[in-house]
Amino acid sequence: MEKTHEIDESPQLKLASSSSFRPRNPPLNKYALACALLASTNSILLGYDIGVMSGAVMSIKDNLNISSTQVEILVGSLNVCSLIGSLAAGATSDRIGRRYTIVLAAATFLLGALLMGLAPSYPFLMAGRVVAGIGVGYSLIIAPVYTAEISPAMTRGFLTSLPEVFINIGILLGYVFNYALSGLPQNINWRLMLGLAAIPAIVIAVGVIAMPESPRWLVMKGRLGEARQVLIKTSDNEEEAEIRLEEIAKSASEMTGENTSWNGQGVWKELLIRPTRPTRRILIAAVGINFFMQASGNDAVVYYTPEVFRAAGIRRRKELVGVTIIMGVVKTSFVLVSALFLDQFGRRPLLLLGTAGMALSLTGLGLGSKFLEHSAHKPPWAIALCVVAVCADVSFFSIGLGPITWVYSSEIFPMRLRAQGSSLAVSVNRLVSGVVAMTFLTISREISFGGVFFVLGGIMVVATIFFYFLLPETKGKNLEEIGSLFEDKFTSRGREMSAT
Repeated sequence: MEKTHEIDESPQLKLASSSSFRPRNPPLNKYALACALLASTNSILLGYDIGVMSGAVMSIKDNLNISSTQVEILVGSLNVCSLIGSLAAGATSDRIGRRYTIVLAAATFLLGALLMGLAPSYPFLMAGRVVAGIGVGYSLIIAPVYTAEISPAMTRGFLTSLPEVFINIGILLGYVFNYALSGLPQNINWRLMLGLAAIPAIVIAVGVIAMPESPRWLVMKGRLGEARQVLIKTSDNEEEAEIRLEEIAKSASEMTGENTSWNGQGVWKELLIRPTRPTRRILIAAVGINFFMQASGNDAVVYYTPEVFRAAGIRRRKELVGVTIIMGVVKTSFVLVSALFLDQFGRRPLLLLGTAGMALSLTGLGLGSKFLEHSAHKPPWAIALCVVAVCADVSFFSIGLGPITWVYSSEIFPMRLRAQGSSLAVSVNRLVSGVVAMTFLTISREISFGGVFFVLGGIMVVATIFFYFLLPETKGKNLEEIGSLFEDKFTSRGREMSAT
């Protein structure tokens, strides 16, 4: 077995590896793109569930005769239970590899989808949600981590944002199936809506088997020959592959030494009990961006869009589902725009634009909702304001927090801490998402939809300030260089801007 000390560390290679020698607009490596696409398709499953549940829950409530509280528990349970998968995914992927963890995620969601589609009762349906949630937790961690580890530095932003693109494609597909199946009897349509998620899960589980393993995981296991072959395929030429392999191997040797049986042991202590100052800053940044992603209320807004629009005066079910499809198209379009420009403009500018835009959109939505609450005739202009504000809110989310949360969380941790550090950060994401989804309707009944949107707008103002001061720019840096951004030279303003 090859060892890390066998890597050539010539001065020429070290010089060439610096970021200043990288091309400004490198071509997109097709093999890396194919790997990223395969890994990211797992995210369709979460998106589809979010989208389809927004319509299915109306039929479930009537067919199973459940209360609004039970609806909240049903919707939010997937996010809370995904916490289990998120916490387990880091250690699992360190032990069995990134690729097989993706297969495990798809297989778990497949089982959950079948249970939901065949559910004869509310408890049975809840059991399916629990299983599907665990699969979602696994996929949310592993797809961005795998993609970040296999991607070249200059296109990593685009490739690592693909999971969010596929989440939005899944949401849109969920809306479309809502519309297509809404005319069927209530005891059939919601079961078909939820059960159909089993089909992409099967395709994903089979397709991912053809993917290579992450080169960084292979290096940590001492399998340098296999890592070299993967890097050759994901680099422009063999010389670049050797440079990348040298950087990865050097980083791995500093963290694991010659221990090729390392399976992630000691990482939790390093993250939570005795973190260094840079590690603490990285953890704060990763947990913070994941917290604000879900504290924005975006998932809840998507889940409960029909309820929001019904309160705004749109009553007929077909119209409600039709408006959600429009929102899904807008949301998907903007996440594609963000993904395409993420490596050109950088993470910080798009993130700050997105959160500031969400703050304004949510304020507008709050004003429109408050006006409609006190209006007996529901004027068309106020309804239009609410529809436009919701579309603007999800669009700004898709520009900033949506894709960048996955990119940032997967790239800022050092290699040894990446899988389990991302696992911890995304666990916060899942917990907050579940809490918001399970309390959204209850809180809105207490303070109205308008009041909820004003609160969410205020949270986005706080998020914008947090990101401005605490998140450095990572555009164009390879994964082994990013840790230096969080060293003591990183100032309190978080002014590590893109190298321009």
